Amino acid sequence: MYFIFSAIFTFFLSPLNWSVILLLVALFTGRPRLKRRLTRAALIVLVLFSNTWLLNLYAGLWNVPPAALDKNKVYSADIVLGGFTNEDKNGQGVLNGHADRFVQGLKLKRSGQVSHIFISGGNARPRGDHFTESTWVKEQLEKMGIPDTAILIEDRSRNTVENAAFTKQVLEKSRLQPPYVLVTSAFHMRRARYIFQKAGIDVLPYPCDYIAGKTHIGLTDYFVPNIATMDTWTYYLKELFGMVAAYFR
Repeated sequence: MYFIFSAIFTFFLSPLNWSVILLLVALFTGRPRLKRRLTRAALIVLVLFSNTWLLNLYAGLWNVPPAALDKNKVYSADIVLGGFTNEDKNGQGVLNGHADRFVQGLKLKRSGQVSHIFISGGNARPRGDHFTESTWVKEQLEKMGIPDTAILIEDRSRNTVENAAFTKQVLEKSRLQPPYVLVTSAFHMRRARYIFQKAGIDVLPYPCDYIAGKTHIGLTDYFVPNIATMDTWTYYLKELFGMVAAYFR
């Protein structure tokens, strides 16, 4: 049920879908004045949300700066939030476009900045299969030479609220001392940090996977529409509404 609701919610947060819906209504309406207004509204949405400069301006304000980690200190754990793998048709895991979460989490461990790596992520798919993201990632870490004793996982969470709740339970049993380094995508960090802190977990932000806000802006990005930009807006709009929901939860 959660997966279905999330998919529907995401569909209606897409600016591209807004434009399509407005144009479809305009096409089938028999009122000329309404048709013009709907068409104008669809074009405005397309122009605004396909502008790469505007997206980067907003993302720069939304993204959370990384914490200044003490180079002379070894933190007890980095908490790497799931969402960077998918399950293939054979029930095996594959890294997806957000794999920088995995890379940066592993980098912190390999560099000696943290003593443990914590993977938080279950399976939010509607069918009841046995694949869980954190379990698969743990297997990959062990193949890379990370000892079992340095890996912690929770494999039940389906969203960020559950990430925090189940992670807290494991951390309390592990007796690893805070603060912990929180690793997730830059667009997701503001909401994730808020939810973890609200759950009583002391975390230091370590954003990665920058999809906007740090990219180079060329001359054409100021005025040439980019459909890919509209898709990126969906991530940020979802986080904005998710932040409001987390505040009132």
